[in-house]
Amino acid sequence: MKFTVSSSALLSLLATTGKVISNKNTLPILDYFHMELSGTELKVTASDLETTLVGSIQVESVESEGTIAAPVKQMLDSLKEFPELPLTIEVNDKNWEIKISWKSGSLSIPGASAVSYPAVQQLQAERKELVLDVDVLVNGINKTIFATADDELRPVMNGVYLNLQPASLTFVGTDAHKLVKYEAECENEVAASFILPKKPANLLKTVLLKEDDAIRVSFDSKNARFELKNHTLVCRLIEGNYPNYNAVIPAANPNKLLVDRIELVNGIKRVAVCSNPTTNLIRMDIADNKITLTAQDIDFSMSANETISCSYEGQPMSIGFKSTFLVEILSNVDTPTVLIELADSTRAGVFKPVYDDKQSSTTLMLLMPMMINA
Repeated sequence: MKFTVSSSALLSLLATTGKVISNKNTLPILDYFHMELSGTELKVTASDLETTLVGSIQVESVESEGTIAAPVKQMLDSLKEFPELPLTIEVNDKNWEIKISWKSGSLSIPGASAVSYPAVQQLQAERKELVLDVDVLVNGINKTIFATADDELRPVMNGVYLNLQPASLTFVGTDAHKLVKYEAECENEVAASFILPKKPANLLKTVLLKEDDAIRVSFDSKNARFELKNHTLVCRLIEGNYPNYNAVIPAANPNKLLVDRIELVNGIKRVAVCSNPTTNLIRMDIADNKITLTAQDIDFSMSANETISCSYEGQPMSIGFKSTFLVEILSNVDTPTVLIELADSTRAGVFKPVYDDKQSSTTLMLLMPMMINA
């Protein structure tokens, strides 16, 4: 195996695919890239058994084809030190030595045989297939992934739920305290759903930023495959039944509040400094187009309050939220003004972005309240 390649193009490919690799691999071979040269296409595969990412680039001056398992750390560490220049890479297929040469020098690192590298998971014949718009997929993951859980007892909540309907695609993330539902208009021929784990969702988010073509998605009951222009991601799905998220979204919220999002976030951050560190409770008293934020830590005799003006329709009310969750929700709203819908102090608050024009998607965020002492 011998070819010439741009140092920056190879580094970019290895750095992207290398994000899959786990720090605690069960198989030693998973600490290697699987590199395969066929014609002028160099295909690089990285895997942690659950998730596999395959990327490819075109190379020049191919003298011989072949496959090699190249150590991840040594390949990335050495390539980081090069400016943009052509590198000649030659593999000795007797002792698997990888020799990298450039105009003024060379280095060699030990590779390994690629025979024992695990094969990419194949999907079943009865898989479902569809084509998705890049923006819909990126926005759906971006809006919901922060709300997913890290709960070993309820693994279904550790991923992003995708629900495909004939005219829409819904993304949901929840950890039982907060919930985000993002719904986009999307013509689908399949009606199905699956739970995408957090790791491949984050990888997709990274890789999709460089994409402008539509994404081919296929999935069966256990695995999903995302085909991009230069990358293919195959991952194991989370099995199980996702909770009925629509049941927890309050249908009628008579109290509606419009407020400047940045002003509210900054006010919460200032007041939260004096909140109890175990609960992070912030109390919101809403009346007469004003929100009064209050936090106190009785143990250390600390308290803080701030009043923010808003536009409010409804009965005067008080409600408590965990400040860290509240900041997280508001920070993931992408409009200057946010609409907060409330029923009473025991029912979830609903947060919605306020747009100037009609959108082809809707975002709804929900946060469970905390008990406050009247």
